Amino acid sequence: MRRIIAPSVLSADFGNLERDIKMLDRSQAEWVHIDVMDGVFVPNISFGFPLMKPMRKATNKVLDVHLMITAPEKYVTRFVEAGADYVTFHYEATENIEECINLIREAGAKVGISIKPGTSPEVLDELLPKLDMVLVMSVEPGFGGQKFMPSSIEKCEYLTRKKQELGLSDLIIEVDGGISASNSRLLFDAGAEALVAGSSVFGAESPEQAIIDMLNS
Repeated sequence: MRRIIAPSVLSADFGNLERDIKMLDRSQAEWVHIDVMDGVFVPNISFGFPLMKPMRKATNKVLDVHLMITAPEKYVTRFVEAGADYVTFHYEATENIEECINLIREAGAKVGISIKPGTSPEVLDELLPKLDMVLVMSVEPGFGGQKFMPSSIEKCEYLTRKKQELGLSDLIIEVDGGISASNSRLLFDAGAEALVAGSSVFGAESPEQAIIDMLNS
């Protein structure tokens, strides 16, 4: 199984964002995770379209965009046009799931759906064949620096079994929230292939080494 670390630029130094993105470009992280928050679906506001294009110019890594916004169907195409390689929206944020999937796919990006800690992975059973990725939140979305919720491990195990049952070998399971070298091995063993890490990377003395430590856990 692949091991992918996707550092979240939400934890980067915004005054030196280009420097931090270029550091990630040198690192062993394959993806750069971009958290988009609207102040409605979650109580914080973060990146929008103006920051996407300079981030796209600053790195050749995969841009992994996580939309924590209401009515994502209104915006997904614009995020693809701004440079997103993956666009993930929340199952809980829209009643137009099929429309979101189709819009992302038609725009040329890969499709992800995320679920909050309180949402059962079973709700995705019929959607899995239409997805490229499932993002399991291991904290409540909207804030960095929260404590990891171990229940996400069981969700990964469930989704891994469903992948095998349905023959979806290309479906990626991603986990986001409270991740560091202390729990990355548990998640990789449970079937996760991509891990989002924020403060454990950007708060480390050596962010590049922190990425290596998680990959080698």
